[in-house]
Order: sequence, then C-alpha cells, then structure tokens
Amino acid sequence: MKDKPITLAVVDSGVNIPHPHLPAVQSGISLDPEGNEQEDFTDVLGHGTAVTSAIYEKAPDTQIFVVKVFDQQLATSVPILVKALDWASEHHMRLVNLSLGTPNEIRAYDLAPAVARAVERGTIIVSARANEEEFWYPGCMEGVLGVVLNWDHPRESVSVIEAAESPKASSVRVVSASGYPRPIPGVPNSRNLNGISFAVANTTGVLAALLVDQPDIKTADAALDLLSEKAPPLD
Repeated sequence: MKDKPITLAVVDSGVNIPHPHLPAVQSGISLDPEGNEQEDFTDVLGHGTAVTSAIYEKAPDTQIFVVKVFDQQLATSVPILVKALDWASEHHMRLVNLSLGTPNEIRAYDLAPAVARAVERGTIIVSARANEEEFWYPGCMEGVLGVVLNWDHPRESVSVIEAAESPKASSVRVVSASGYPRPIPGVPNSRNLNGISFAVANTTGVLAALLVDQPDIKTADAALDLLSEKAPPLD
C-alpha cells in the first residue's frame, strides 16, 4: 500500500502560484480580521511564497495547504493565529509551518489551548523558538518544535542542538537551521528575504521529507528524535 502523502499547512501571507519556485499548492484559505474564512489566499507581500518555496524545494511531494493570516503587513492577532492552528489540526495536517511568533509571554496562555489541541490530534507545529535573543511564542512552548537561526548552517540540512536557556527549563532540544530562502539567480543573499522565518521553513521542509515513511511520528519530541538520527549536528 502506498504511504499517504505528508500534509502541511503554511500559516503566513498566502502564496502566488504558479511561481518559478512553487508551481502549485493543494488548496488554501484566508482568515480575515474577524476570523472568517475567505477563498482568496493571494500573497501581496511575497513572504509566504518565499517560505512555501523553501519547503517545497526540500519536500516537493508534500500536500501543501495555505492558511493566510497576513495581508498588507506581517502582523496578525493571536485569536486569528489560534483559528489558523485549529483549522490545521482539525483538517488533520501532519505539520504546521509557523514562520512567525510573538515575544509577549502573556500570549502563551491564549495559544496554549490551540497548541494542546494540535498535539492531541497528532499535528506537529514547527515554529521560531527565538529571534534576536527574545523567546518567541508558541515556538518556545512545550509540545512545539522550536527552531533557532544559524547563518552558517547549510540550507539543505538542519541540526538538533541543546539550547542552554529556556523560559521553563535549563536545557531543551531545538533545531538549528539556515535563515536563507531559495536563492534568486543574480541576487545576492543579503538583498533577498532572509531571517528566522526561513530557518523555520528549511526545518519544515527537511522534516516533511523525512516523515514520508514514518507514520507513527506525531509529536515534536519524536520528530526531534528522527532529525537527530537523520541529521546529526555539524562538527
């Protein structure tokens, strides 16, 4: 029997398709400021397209679903983010890519129920754990696969490392990944979009490719075990 394809929700600014780096996606929705679902998930910022392209590069057989939460700027509300996470877990997404987060710790209380529902349903959330020395939520929360930025890491792989600090623990496993998206011919990396968003996307792409024949891996801890086995730390 053929394995089921990996399903993945990219929560971001939508996508523009077809694109040289992203020919198509499975389907998608947009959440308006009131949380209502809309059909148009066109990306007017380019961020979601670049993030999704980085994932597609590494896992082209993944079924990608788009959940647009950003429109004219890279900003949304926590209630909208909760709705996006619930949409993904209710639709049995295997992975959720969150190339975003908030440094406001009080938001953890609002996000925790949606994270718990995703964990219970077997949906793995991949998100930014920290950015510019600030912890981000939900990426640093229990049950979420947190990602940190390493500019020197190769784009094609990731590493599992022990983070020395955490809001709730002295040591925790996280993923270290490159902050560069797919390169644009003739454009220097420094002029392209870059940052923690793409460390998350690169991690999601690597993990999606590894999950194809691993149907029992449904938690962040199990995913970290898999990445540790298949993607050992750099020397």
